[in-house]
Amino acid sequence: MTTSTPTGRPPVSLRDPAQLLAALPYLLGFRPGASVVLLGHRPPDGHEVGLVMRADLPPGAERARQAQALAPLFAGARHIGVTLAIIGGERRPGAPPPHAGFVDELADAFAEHGLPVVHALWAADIVAGAPWSCYPGEDCVGELPDPRSTVAAAAATESGTVVFDSREEMLALLAPRSPEAVARRSEQLSRLSELPWPEATRVADAAAEVRAAFDRQRRDEGPPTDAEAIRLACALTLADIRDVCLTMAVPPRAPAAREAERLWLTLVQELPAPERAEAAALLGYTAYMRGDGTLAGMALDNALEAAPDHVLANLLRRVLDHGTPPDVLLGLAMATDPEDATGFGLEPPS
Repeated sequence: MTTSTPTGRPPVSLRDPAQLLAALPYLLGFRPGASVVLLGHRPPDGHEVGLVMRADLPPGAERARQAQALAPLFAGARHIGVTLAIIGGERRPGAPPPHAGFVDELADAFAEHGLPVVHALWAADIVAGAPWSCYPGEDCVGELPDPRSTVAAAAATESGTVVFDSREEMLALLAPRSPEAVARRSEQLSRLSELPWPEATRVADAAAEVRAAFDRQRRDEGPPTDAEAIRLACALTLADIRDVCLTMAVPPRAPAAREAERLWLTLVQELPAPERAEAAALLGYTAYMRGDGTLAGMALDNALEAAPDHVLANLLRRVLDHGTPPDVLLGLAMATDPEDATGFGLEPPS
């Protein structure tokens, strides 16, 4: 299982090993365990973080294959080097840090693409006081500071970013709130022969349905009823509605963008497959635009699980995997007149 994240993340220094390791939960959105985390160095001087990718530590027989799979992603995303961090395992006295063989496999794979491994680091865990070292680690050793004391933590707190204790805890955000309700809605949607509005008023009625959902959300009325969920699922299938929904992702972190992201997350929890793919793709795009590649990747995987041929989700998954900066995809949000967002009861982006 891999996790990748684009730029737009909290600030972190690539030159201080202990601070870098302690900041990993704020780069990924969760505290990594039993992981390899790869951080690309952007040109011209390599001091800016590029693509960040986390993967499970592979069994010994899979190390070379995983290294060969990860290296090309950084080679194709304008990097001049890579820092790698291994999380997990126990270091024996007098021995190198754990998983040294995997580090060598990674270094060889990156060398094939002309990318040096700038730093190779190990930490037993990402908690205050955990031992860390460099590979081979003879003199480069220490104990981690409290991750909450890092500059990245301060920036994440200021922006309201939530950091989860594990990837599984974060992934649980996307799980159905009520499997029974989702099953009922799936059955009802399968019986629909056409959208619930006359063709002449489909877009206007669908927009009114989305606007009503935002109104209910502001009033904290809780999850949608079956009828509301079904109408919202139908509304998001309309291209005109989806395009206006995309405009809400910019400017990132603005109140309207946060409000929209909250609604898309709710609908991922409330809609069945394949209909939830629309909400999951919108959630992925909105999270991607504010630099949260971890949530974006999880949302896009959710969309593709629900609808493997979903065009937008497939596009976003590919660009996320290649570390494409969010501003490259700004055009998706700007293709529709921003004033159209007022149709959903939101202030238009400035």
